[in-house]
Amino acid sequence: MAKSTKSATLTIDGNSYELPIYSPTAGPDVLDIRKLYAQAGVFTYDPGFTSTASCDSTITFIDGDKGELLHRGYPIDQLASKSHYLEVCYVLLYGELPSPAELEDFENRVTNHTMIHEQMINFFRGFRRDAHPMAVMVGVVGAMSAFYHDSTDINDPWQREVASIRLIAKMPTIAAMAYKYTVGQPFVYPRNDLDYASNFLRMCFAVPAEDYVVNPILSRAMDRIFTLHADHEQNASTSTVRLASSSGANPFACVAAGIACLWGPAHGGANQACLEMLKEIGTPDRIPEFIARAKDKNDPFRLMGFGHRVYKNFDPRATVMKESADEVLDLLGVDNNPILQVAKELEKQALEDPYFAEKKLFPNVDFYSGIILEAMGFPTSMFTPIFAVARTVGWISQWKEQISDPQLKIGRPRQLYLGATTRDYVDIENR
Repeated sequence: MAKSTKSATLTIDGNSYELPIYSPTAGPDVLDIRKLYAQAGVFTYDPGFTSTASCDSTITFIDGDKGELLHRGYPIDQLASKSHYLEVCYVLLYGELPSPAELEDFENRVTNHTMIHEQMINFFRGFRRDAHPMAVMVGVVGAMSAFYHDSTDINDPWQREVASIRLIAKMPTIAAMAYKYTVGQPFVYPRNDLDYASNFLRMCFAVPAEDYVVNPILSRAMDRIFTLHADHEQNASTSTVRLASSSGANPFACVAAGIACLWGPAHGGANQACLEMLKEIGTPDRIPEFIARAKDKNDPFRLMGFGHRVYKNFDPRATVMKESADEVLDLLGVDNNPILQVAKELEKQALEDPYFAEKKLFPNVDFYSGIILEAMGFPTSMFTPIFAVARTVGWISQWKEQISDPQLKIGRPRQLYLGATTRDYVDIENR
């Protein structure tokens, strides 16, 4: 915990209270209000936690005004261009870039845990064929705690480590099986001779009737999608994982809670919402109409995939993702795909429009990742499960950090109560 070097004075009804102020290594100062209720008898009110720091962390830092995203101090664009997903996983989990020997050991541990317990396949068969893959993932990941009893003791550092590796390794297998189940195809087991992204693509698209060779451009694009979604500070799903963890819940239950939160269209479903918007637009000639609607304050329509709640400038992940999108579209060709034609033309017109520049509504990572996944052949229902695969390492890193925090307390937000005060009960005969 940082040391307080200054304080603020809060005056309520003539009484003054000194509140410590902590200065982080980056970002705004933090006002410590932990003793405010005990001393002054008041709560703070902050719906959406827009001005509340719920924890201290050394993992990820975001400066929304500058468009900056750092993992353990490393800029995301450098990690995305010079590294690959499992190396970024190592950085998030352990705080430093690995040596070649450390990276090889880590990759081997992940690779050797990619298979799931064979009995878990029965869980997939219990879902309806038209079940959403996220519904399947919530159930199957939560059920992992019933199969891996040797890694559920959160007080054992070794068990925490084993659970971390298992979740990172098995999540692509679970997501791919959820996809295969919904399309009625047989499950494809992981292969140890493939890298993380290639293995996932093969498990999603291979069939027993023919060989499947992963294109390296598609594999690299998938790896970048994983890398650029690995962690994003104290977002909704990460905060959900931390809140569940604060009760002492096992890691599989905590991550299942994170997946459930990620499912929401305001969070992990944003790239799916973006593709659905492109389908609504339909053809490039209708783009000016929708841009005009986006500018109209009286029209509820929003251009999905543009702007970001956190980034008030540009999304630093979007530049890297755009490079991958261009490579994938060039490889696969989009001349006959109306959705991707609309996407490219919308990007062009929006970037040339002064309104979007003034409002700093630039295409974000969801816009480009949705384009890539659509071009690869994934249905929109798989966009959020892929996000969950990528974000697992972020959830686990934050979970491990929280478990080791000596300040850990069960999360228990307070409220501004506006309901009825005490009333006398009236028997039903007298009502």
